[in-house]
Amino acid sequence: MAKIRAAITGVGAYLPEYRLTNDELSTMVDTSDEWIMQRIGIKERRILKKEGKATSFMGAEAVKELLQKTNISPDEVDLLICATITPDMPFPATANIIAHKTGIHNAWSFDLNAACSGFIFALATATQFIESGRYRKVIVVGADKMSAITNYNDRTTCPLFGDAGTAVMLEPTIDEVGIMDYIHRVDGLGRHHLHMKAGGSLRPASCETVENEEHFVYQEGQIVFKYAVTGMADVAAEIMERHQLKPEDVAWLVPHQANMRIIDATARRMGVNKDKVMINIQKYGNTTAATIPLCLWDYEKQLKKGDNIILAAFGAGFTWGSVYLKWAYNSI
Repeated sequence: MAKIRAAITGVGAYLPEYRLTNDELSTMVDTSDEWIMQRIGIKERRILKKEGKATSFMGAEAVKELLQKTNISPDEVDLLICATITPDMPFPATANIIAHKTGIHNAWSFDLNAACSGFIFALATATQFIESGRYRKVIVVGADKMSAITNYNDRTTCPLFGDAGTAVMLEPTIDEVGIMDYIHRVDGLGRHHLHMKAGGSLRPASCETVENEEHFVYQEGQIVFKYAVTGMADVAAEIMERHQLKPEDVAWLVPHQANMRIIDATARRMGVNKDKVMINIQKYGNTTAATIPLCLWDYEKQLKKGDNIILAAFGAGFTWGSVYLKWAYNSI
């Protein structure tokens, strides 16, 4: 009996209209376009400015585009998983809100929190439901409104983040395409170096936490950079070695878009030429759970059925991992 695999059969995305450029940032905090480009590689990032709109809005817009592109009815969807660290509210799950906004009424849904590794963790989770034969159509959303937790008085973190919503459709296939393998890891040590200090049960919101600006991203940049370079690069190389893939066998590396130096280090570790690396960090910045699917959406027309693709990410926690997939369709 042929093995059932989970294949990505469509990609949708939503990007806010507002572009926050480095030049504008330099009027808000002590930085410059040259400083940001040299150290991070970001030129601009999208910011959701619409009043009353949050992560679910961007996720829902991405799902709507995805359903239209794949010609799938909302009633056909079995499960929706939303990877996010900026939920609309602590509860209910943002996935539930997205399902309601998109008319998905015959499915169940839940959120997954793995920061910048959220999409690949959710992709692996969704894969299990497809491979079991239980479900036939599963949507994975990666969406974050990072501007909501970014301190625009902090020159070390405010250039990094942007807002976006993305969605991919997973369906079963018996062809030799789809999700072939994945390696995911965590190390709770990372919670000390990259986190949000307040807003959870450890430090509930109070006048003190607000005054101390503890509801924003806190990052110890040098330590995070060190772990990210080794973790993301090593796990991407490991999955290649596991499947005896040579650099020339890899059609595309799709790295989390956090920092150009981390992206370059991962490509070097894998031996993959830069022309095989999906890069859009300069346009969108770090959109956390949305970066990898946003690359797939950006490059979709260049992808061919059977392409060997390696996804790699590193995020707060620490969380990191890689996914090996074979692309399942040719874009029209």
